[in-house]
Amino acid sequence: MFFEYDPVIYSRILTGLTLGFHVIFATIGVGIPLMIAIAEWMGIKRNDPHYTLMARRWARGFVVTVAVGVVTGTAIGLQLSLLWPNFMQAAGHTIGLPMFMETFAFFFEAIFLGIYLYTWDRWKSKMKHFLLVIPIVIGATASAFFITSVNSFMNFPQGFTMIDGILTDVSPLAAMFNPATPTKISHVIITCYLTSAFILGAIAAYKLLKGNNHIYYKKALHLTMVSAAVFAIGTAIIGDLSGKYLHEYQPEKLAAAEWHFETESEAPLILGGILTDDNEVRYALKIPFALSILAGGTPDTIVIGLNDFPAEELPPLWIHYAFDLMVFIGMYLAFVSVLFVFMNWKKNWNAFNRPLLWSVLAGGPLAMLAIEAGWFFTEVGRQPWILNQVMTVAEGATTSQHVDIMLYVFIILYAVLGITCVRVLSRMFKNNPVERELEKRGLTHTDDRKAN
Repeated sequence: MFFEYDPVIYSRILTGLTLGFHVIFATIGVGIPLMIAIAEWMGIKRNDPHYTLMARRWARGFVVTVAVGVVTGTAIGLQLSLLWPNFMQAAGHTIGLPMFMETFAFFFEAIFLGIYLYTWDRWKSKMKHFLLVIPIVIGATASAFFITSVNSFMNFPQGFTMIDGILTDVSPLAAMFNPATPTKISHVIITCYLTSAFILGAIAAYKLLKGNNHIYYKKALHLTMVSAAVFAIGTAIIGDLSGKYLHEYQPEKLAAAEWHFETESEAPLILGGILTDDNEVRYALKIPFALSILAGGTPDTIVIGLNDFPAEELPPLWIHYAFDLMVFIGMYLAFVSVLFVFMNWKKNWNAFNRPLLWSVLAGGPLAMLAIEAGWFFTEVGRQPWILNQVMTVAEGATTSQHVDIMLYVFIILYAVLGITCVRVLSRMFKNNPVERELEKRGLTHTDDRKAN
């Protein structure tokens, strides 16, 4: 490394690496079950084996990502105790309830996932099998709910009394259901849905771009893009509410995200740009009044500037770029999905044209990049606090001199897990293509008809 050993810095790097890797599988783990449920429901409703096959294939791939997610999730639990012992000593019993409930929700999901996979074609009634996917969706979403409530508590700690560095008189429910909970949880869940829809849509778009015009892929693209359009609109609405939450409860994070230095009304929204040493913003796109509208709903809303906060309590200002990246990609995903839905609705327009297919294909990795940028903005934007306004990161971290060794070990672990996951998934579907499965069911035709 290019800096002197500091256990706090190494703990932050290792935790960031773990969360950054885990969030890939956590996002898929929350969003894919809903897409499986939608596909199977469409198969039953329309008596269409193509949609049923989508649910089958997506469920098989989902199991692999769940297995990797278990490993990375376990690593997070381990690192909380080893890297942040002072934080866990102070707040462990406060966040214990949602962490236990997250584990319970995962086991609930895993049990029904096993039953769901085992019982394909074992009942005459397809609806009975479909009912088994509902607990999987509930369990996956509940996992996101409970674990995100921990993050909400870290951003707005309440439900306790602080005595000598220890949180006492704890009310777990008050800690879970704090002012940050509604916007954070809803934003996390719907962006998981949006990202998963785009990842599955990107796979279908890739197949179509490769020249495979089977109606299966067109139906898959149509299903995922319609779902994505709904989720993208919901994401925009919740994002607006998140801005209003930051304005009221974490104004320094909002000001840092927008490089807003002077307290004023009619504040502009700053996109992009370069910040000079004297805090002058250059080459940025400024949207008049937009920051005040985002913060309070009206142009005359007064937005507090960075100059009104102690310098030592300000987050690093590079989070502006993470915030912009998240917003730009969200706008891109909304535009692409809505455009696809509109073009598919216009019967004489071709929604499966190559430029739009390339746009959908790019949307898959971009959606995951937006998830990563959003989490970096959320966590780094809270600096220097691990518990906002209660405990700093330095106070919560370990003083061990061996965190660097852990970092190298986990880098190797995640590299092995990532490569293995990609190889297993690629071989799983390459060795068992859609055409072969359809052939078993007597559906071998390919055509260019528009999916509906």
